[in-house]
Amino acid sequence: MKCEWVKENITLHVYGELADDARHELEQHVARCADCAAELKAEQEFHALLSQDRAAEPTPNLLAASRMRLQEGLETAEQGGFWQRLAFDPANWLRQVRFSPALASAILILGFAGGVGTAYRVFVHPPMGRGSSSAPAPAEASITGIRSITQEAGTNQIDIKYDTVSTLETQGSMNDQRIQQLLLFAARSNYNSGVRMDSVDLLTQKPNVSQVREALVYALRYDTNPGVRLKALDGLGGFVKNDVRVRDVVLEALVNDSNPGVRTEALRLIEPVKADGSVRGVLMALAAKDQSQYIKSQARTMLAQLPEID
Repeated sequence: MKCEWVKENITLHVYGELADDARHELEQHVARCADCAAELKAEQEFHALLSQDRAAEPTPNLLAASRMRLQEGLETAEQGGFWQRLAFDPANWLRQVRFSPALASAILILGFAGGVGTAYRVFVHPPMGRGSSSAPAPAEASITGIRSITQEAGTNQIDIKYDTVSTLETQGSMNDQRIQQLLLFAARSNYNSGVRMDSVDLLTQKPNVSQVREALVYALRYDTNPGVRLKALDGLGGFVKNDVRVRDVVLEALVNDSNPGVRTEALRLIEPVKADGSVRGVLMALAAKDQSQYIKSQARTMLAQLPEID
């Protein structure tokens, strides 16, 4: 490889735009050529300087993770302050109504409208019973949490209890769109780790659905429970070879996850694609300096099975 080609492509390398094979060849050349190494270092420093003052926009996954942590905080916070703020003095309200005809009229109108709305719901749209398949799927914004998820033994029927203003329940199969929506909501947002594990476990039955795969990627990256992350890995394993994004998130788990079991499973999943340039690079880094002796040993074994690159 000539130095001219390397210098022409250093910028592409810094921005991650080179193909895996070209990137690997460039890195091999830079390791042997001091002039090109200096050129690469200067380009990286310039890129870092340009990036210093940029305010990064939060990603959708970061926003979702922040919302989940906020919900967990709200669920564990002391209750009672809200009702204390709602407490009122009836005599004081009566005095306000007495001296404010507009307020009295507004209260009367609201009461009348509420009565009409309730009557309409009861007589025109009576509530659906347990197990009804015609109940519309709730809007995600109206769900406060998923209480439980169970699957009837030997069947495809799934029973989900979820909270809005009160606890509701719905049933259906994995092919039911309402069930999928509730499972996706539970996988990303529920404060109960057991419910998240149940939802991710069921979602692994439908990994070909793009929204389901996104939820599994999210769970692997951000869920605080290692059991949930292992379930997500199980669902994503079949896509490591053909889906680059899945491969990248599995490599990310291999390098950064705090749980040894998750890292070991991620290492097993990348074995069929160990010849890929990005995978080879991660294996080289792990073989050189990983803190886990098992991961380091396995990475060296996998590298030894690969052919040398000229």
